[in-house]
Amino acid sequence: MAHRNWLTAGALCAAIVFAACFIAAKPSSADAMLLPTDRTPLVVSTGSGDRSFSIEIADTSAEREAGLMFRQTMADDHGMLFVFERTDEVDFWMKNTPMALDLIFIGQDGRIKAIKRGEPESEAIISPGQPVRFVLELKAGTAAKDGIKEGDLMRHPAIGSSSN
Repeated sequence: MAHRNWLTAGALCAAIVFAACFIAAKPSSADAMLLPTDRTPLVVSTGSGDRSFSIEIADTSAEREAGLMFRQTMADDHGMLFVFERTDEVDFWMKNTPMALDLIFIGQDGRIKAIKRGEPESEAIISPGQPVRFVLELKAGTAAKDGIKEGDLMRHPAIGSSSN
């Protein structure tokens, strides 16, 4: 009888340790990467006037890979600008990203090439179908609400200072 109790206690302890490891390994909003907000706002020139956004700039490989993963919330006037080394075709996905996003694909010249919607936690590939140099991620619906359309011009030192 004592042997059976020992086995039951051992199995129970193993289950608790396994569950604790599983819970600890599950990413949370505390795992989200927070980059400093750039001092200069990004401005989008739309047909109905300029729209201004505070942005974080993801310009390293590690920062671009993490992006807005695990973020639960973001201000309506805030976004993340992805800066690539050269103009090229890019693919995004929303794995580990709980917020729906607008992905605004921008050419070397600062002009918007495409606007796509990213669905939360989706592994579907999001691509503009043409080479771009920058991508701006905003809360889903922001582009439509602010009248941001393909062909509009984005202005920011990170865009203006890029070469290639």
